[in-house]
Amino acid sequence: MYHILICDDEKDIVNALKIYLACPDYQIYAAYTGKEALEIIQSTDIHLVLMDIMMPEMDGISAMVKIREISNVPVILLTARTEETDKVLGLNVGADDYITKPFHPMEVVARVRSQLRRYMQLGGGQQQKDVLRIGGIELDDKTKKVTVDGEPVSLTPTEYEIIKLLMLHPGQVFSPKEIYRRIWNDTPFGTENTIAVHIRHIREKLEINPAEPRYLKVVWGQGYKIEGDARG
Repeated sequence: MYHILICDDEKDIVNALKIYLACPDYQIYAAYTGKEALEIIQSTDIHLVLMDIMMPEMDGISAMVKIREISNVPVILLTARTEETDKVLGLNVGADDYITKPFHPMEVVARVRSQLRRYMQLGGGQQQKDVLRIGGIELDDKTKKVTVDGEPVSLTPTEYEIIKLLMLHPGQVFSPKEIYRRIWNDTPFGTENTIAVHIRHIREKLEINPAEPRYLKVVWGQGYKIEGDARG
């Protein structure tokens, strides 16, 4: 049973999302402000959050910041705005994905399933090493923990999957579209800024000097790769 929290100040939208996600495997929780959402996350084992950006009391961005202080639960932001800056801002404070209103029911279901699948590590498919090491970075895929020079690093599920993909293929360059296709299991469209924000966030957590990264490198016009001595 997966616990999904829907947070939007418009009750009609919350009710619509409940209908879209009606499933024996999902238990739905509802909140109408960021403050209510935070209280539920603090008291309940939530597996995924659908969060509106524009809300009273505490908006979605502020709530997102607070959530990341206590949890790495996947968060999909809902926004009526189409400006790229809103999406980038949400990703920059720790969101894993976003859906722009008005949204299609099938899109909501697909994105929720994708995030839950990664978060709960279902349907992994191929066997992989449990522990990956690149230089001072160590990723333990059993415990889902990442350390840098022995110090633990807190990554969101999406950040974890991106760094895992790159560490599985050291030195290989992945375009933003290819990263999106592999991590989101979706057709890439307008993905450049989405991936760039996640990469920047990962650098801030893994690199001593994000402006001069040791590991996570950009290959201009092509994509991203991870460099360093691979040890397994």
